[in-house]
Amino acid sequence: MAELQVHRAGPGVTLQDMGRTGYLAQGLSRGGAMDRLALVEGAALLGQAAELAAIEIAGSLLSVEADGPVRIALTGAPMRALCDGAPLVWNASHLLPAGARLDLSGARGGYSYLHVGGGVDAPEFLGARSAHLAAGIGAMLQAGDRLALGQDAGRATGQTLTPQARFDGGPLRMIETPQTRLYPQAERERFTQSRFYKDARANRMGQKMVPDGAGFALDTGLTILSEAIVPGDIQITGDGAPYVLLAECQTTGGYPRIGTVLPCDLPRLVQAPADASLSFRFIPIEEAVEAERAEARRRADLSRDLRPLIRDPHDIPDLLAYQLISGVTRGDDLERNAT
Repeated sequence: MAELQVHRAGPGVTLQDMGRTGYLAQGLSRGGAMDRLALVEGAALLGQAAELAAIEIAGSLLSVEADGPVRIALTGAPMRALCDGAPLVWNASHLLPAGARLDLSGARGGYSYLHVGGGVDAPEFLGARSAHLAAGIGAMLQAGDRLALGQDAGRATGQTLTPQARFDGGPLRMIETPQTRLYPQAERERFTQSRFYKDARANRMGQKMVPDGAGFALDTGLTILSEAIVPGDIQITGDGAPYVLLAECQTTGGYPRIGTVLPCDLPRLVQAPADASLSFRFIPIEEAVEAERAEARRRADLSRDLRPLIRDPHDIPDLLAYQLISGVTRGDDLERNAT
């Protein structure tokens, strides 16, 4: 069975999959990849299931070596990728030769993903292979780790796709919660009219948001009974600061929730750089359900968006617009030098 040997791993490098479901009553949140869309994109590039475990890199670095030829795909926040010093294209699939060293670094922020053909074959715990650091399940990867890889049934590489736009901030759709109407109409409108930035205080449990004005404290905020919470809930703490709950959030909470971000919009939040502007807007529950269904259909058909990483000249309609003379000249020079 093929293996990846970890030579270097910065902080925040973990194994992640789609997470664990069905354990909220036992106090365990779903966990899993922060950008679940990136898992789907990587699966499409390799022609395999999105549930397979990949390596998540949280704005850090990673260096690995394969002991055999391994298909890989790179998705999520773009990084500088080098295979034995040669650059690799992001959002694409490649063949990592036996003994080759893959170096990933230079992340601008957000979450990057290294996928392998067959997935990382780590032991399952409660139905998943993902690390859940808040619950003490699994651990960060470190130098010296050896990762077993699953059986790869695919062969194709050299595929690329255009990722869904989510790396520059923008609007986040949300629905109302049972506490939304506790906020006066004027405060709800101010919330949706405000611009927000990501605070440096963030982890896999949640992200603090910094508004461009005053906070959103609620006089009755401390009298809310604890209830079940999920990723995407926007809790308002006693000082008025909004926190968007993420993959490893707690399972119950007593802070009022002004809204809940749609799951299909969470990648836009987690992948936005610190200086990106974000905003929130309410939509009806019916519109939210249809948005989730539409995104599920889009992800299911993502393989249709693949295209060859190196274009076939026969498929280039404007081939004559390309400058080919320099290549001919270099070829003539080589022929003359050889003779």
